[in-house]
Amino acid sequence: MLTVGCFTASAQGNEPPKWPAITQETKPWTRWWWMGSAVNQKDLTALMEQYRKAGLGGVEITPIYGAKGSEDQFINFLSPKWMEMLTHTLKEGTRLGMGVDMAQASGWPFGGPWVSLEDACKYVAHKTYSLKGGESLREPVQLIQEPLVRTVGEKIEIAKLQEPITLNPNLQLHAFDQVRFPKPLPLQVLMAYSEEGGALNLTNKVDKNGKLNWKAPSGNWNLYAVFQGWHGKMVERAGPGGEGDVIDHFSKQANENYLAYFDKAFAGQDLKSLRAFFNDSYEVDDAQGEANWTPQLFDEFKKRRGYDLREFLPALFGKSTEQTNQRVLCDYRETISDLILENYTEKWHDWAKKKGALIRNQAHGSPANILDLYAATDIPEIEGTDIQRIKFASSAANVTGKKLISSESATWENEHFLSSLGDVKKAMDLFLLGGVNHTFYHGTNYSPQAAAWPGWLFYAAVHFNPNNTFWTDFSALNTYMARCQSFLQAGKPDNDVLLYLPIYDSFSKSGNSLLQHFDGVSHGFKGTGFEASAEAMLKKGYSYDFISDRQLRNVIEEGNKLQTGGIAYKTVVIPDARLMPLETFEKLVQLAKDGATIVVYKNLPGSVPGLDDLKDRQEKYQKLIDQLTFANTDKEGIKKANVGKGAFIMGNDLDQTLAYAGINRERMVDKGLQYVRRQHDKGNYYFVANSGDKTFTDWLPVQENAQAVALFNPMTGKAGYAEVRKSATGEPEVYVQLAPGESVILETSNAPATGALYTYYKPSGSAQEVKGVWAISFTEGGPKLPAATKTTSLKSWTELGGEDVKNFSGTAKYTVTFTKPKGKAKAWVLDLGKVEESARVMLNGVAVDTLIGPVYQVTIPDEQLKRKNVLEVYVSNAMANRVAYMDRNDLTWQKFYNINMSARRSENRGKDGVFTAAKWQPKESGLIGPVTFTPVKAISKESINKLKPTSSQ
Repeated sequence: MLTVGCFTASAQGNEPPKWPAITQETKPWTRWWWMGSAVNQKDLTALMEQYRKAGLGGVEITPIYGAKGSEDQFINFLSPKWMEMLTHTLKEGTRLGMGVDMAQASGWPFGGPWVSLEDACKYVAHKTYSLKGGESLREPVQLIQEPLVRTVGEKIEIAKLQEPITLNPNLQLHAFDQVRFPKPLPLQVLMAYSEEGGALNLTNKVDKNGKLNWKAPSGNWNLYAVFQGWHGKMVERAGPGGEGDVIDHFSKQANENYLAYFDKAFAGQDLKSLRAFFNDSYEVDDAQGEANWTPQLFDEFKKRRGYDLREFLPALFGKSTEQTNQRVLCDYRETISDLILENYTEKWHDWAKKKGALIRNQAHGSPANILDLYAATDIPEIEGTDIQRIKFASSAANVTGKKLISSESATWENEHFLSSLGDVKKAMDLFLLGGVNHTFYHGTNYSPQAAAWPGWLFYAAVHFNPNNTFWTDFSALNTYMARCQSFLQAGKPDNDVLLYLPIYDSFSKSGNSLLQHFDGVSHGFKGTGFEASAEAMLKKGYSYDFISDRQLRNVIEEGNKLQTGGIAYKTVVIPDARLMPLETFEKLVQLAKDGATIVVYKNLPGSVPGLDDLKDRQEKYQKLIDQLTFANTDKEGIKKANVGKGAFIMGNDLDQTLAYAGINRERMVDKGLQYVRRQHDKGNYYFVANSGDKTFTDWLPVQENAQAVALFNPMTGKAGYAEVRKSATGEPEVYVQLAPGESVILETSNAPATGALYTYYKPSGSAQEVKGVWAISFTEGGPKLPAATKTTSLKSWTELGGEDVKNFSGTAKYTVTFTKPKGKAKAWVLDLGKVEESARVMLNGVAVDTLIGPVYQVTIPDEQLKRKNVLEVYVSNAMANRVAYMDRNDLTWQKFYNINMSARRSENRGKDGVFTAAKWQPKESGLIGPVTFTPVKAISKESINKLKPTSSQ
């Protein structure tokens, strides 16, 4: 089916609906890699001006490893010279109307040369001994740390290194990832457990040489010695002055000491325009072992969990009964979660607030309840390609009333130099559908103006740099994103369901390590009722957010709705959880008594988590359960227990159970579309995307009352009032035309509205190919501009003959003179056919549009066509062919420390382990066509309404 575009019908004489204002924050931002912090004021200014012109709203400064050969320009992180570059950037940001954030480390995670061994991340090790009555331990209570050196750069033996690692030369060259020195580990505790169940603390009976001065009483005894190890994780991708140990995220003192170093560096500096400090994802444990200990762990555990962990070491290490193992492990993991929240995230937030700044935080990957970490963050940030993962950040923001949700976007869309702007748009749409409204590209390298092409590059595969051949058309994507985010930052979220996160089920599940790191559904909740519930609701079109136990405490019932974060939810879903804290269930029962509806998928939790005071807590929990008298309803498979003014409703089919509870869904998903919905004073905003490969031309059902609907196309910028009708069941429907990969924004109103109508088109004749002589000239790029040529048959420019066209990456101008297509039409759809990769279209000297795919079509009013016409199409291909030419000819451009340029796919990895495109064949490039014009006519209101009403489901 031919896809047709739309434009506002000016004949109505009314104004089209207005787009929201584009602001600094509605524009996309980018992560700005400062390689070696080898920056200077002139280039900083020049680059920021280019970024602003391309439509970026701000930058996040992240200093990382440097480029070889530029060592004399390196600037140590947080040095006076570095601060000078930062303040210059802030001043230029103010001048240009661009925002500036900065990473709170050079690389990630938090760490650096000022982090002492006392403040560095740690791990727990243990050793066991067995004694019989009357025996003494002959061997010393000692454990020597095994040496370990992991580097990304040059290899080096541990014997050649000094401790701390910052005393060693050539830190950029070695790029240390993890280092453990061989040395005795400090003893934390020595406990003796008798076969009768007694426990004795023998720590004070161990002398400095490790000798235990104790003779076992009668019976059999197992001794557990717990030692504290140095995890040895180093800051990843660190730049000069940023190399060093990663902090102990669980320690309040370690975090205070870490931030105090910034206080010292910032003293006397004007940083008031710095908007936010940033933390990349946790990533402490992408190394050997895991950071799972802190010196105050025993004390913190007892304070929070109510009993002494030292008395249950066998259970911690999985050597007690299965139930005791699970409950102690749960308590240990909950304690770690609390410490990351309180001693790290909240401590950092409070520090930034005193500076007048926000924090942006990637909580995923942490061994903690990431919903709570995100909730303690001003701007939660997510990354990834799974919508359920994305919703962890947006949910926490929504239920706590935060406006902005950011994303690390388009990190690895394809192999290096192969990602198109169309690929990026597809990735961006997924983030928008997941609730993100403040995107950051990943990322843009600072590269000196004098650096040879392709300039300084980061190892992640999408390069949002002026040297990228798609930069000429980059503003089209940025304008699209700004328009989308102008709506998605307005109003407030409008989700119906709170889906309870059964974190204690995951805390209690043993595995290969002490900690569970949470990263969306796949890490921690795979195969659970939580995953099943989330997927079922997504598939069926229910709008939902995840919620934690801690966040549920702040929910109140008001008017049969659940109020939190300024949103009125309709229900909470308990997703076949096994464990739930007594306090949480008491809260749910109280909400029901006040009038709320609680939906239970399959079963209520059977027990409370944890070990302390278990009998009493379980009895109280069971009494609450027993008060719920579930009875069959008139709907088979669904039971209901009335509680006060509200009820608990239980069923094995979540869709049916939600429907019985009166929760509506958006039936547009049945037609293959995806959406995210927000609320404004007079109705709703919908961002709707056609992620499929087929054209959608049909009536689109919307859940909310809609007397009028304004339709906005964020790619073309055109807007008008859509056709709206009632379905056979009285549900509002909007007529929408969406090409594959296209998206639209609907602004519904609960009152009638007038204005320019959105004009819909359908073909009124056959496509007519543009034939003639195409003049092709290469306007910018390299390594050499190919000679101009002419052709009557469009094909990839790599097939035009000669080596220059095969090696070329850049922009070519295609020009053809043609006679106006035959026939009469209201408008014409210009279809460029196949394009590699993006195209700017001009007709008779007037700019028409920039097309980035996957469909390269644009609607042109008939009056813009003359009897004789000149069509100009500027096509930019990928960087791939030029890079392949350089690699085949050993022209060095991969000259970066640390990881240099890593390949996403193994077949693109050279013998040196670095990315290479030397074996690549020339990638198709340019305007391949066929280029056609198709006459279209406006679809009358009567014709649209003759379409059958959407059936109710």
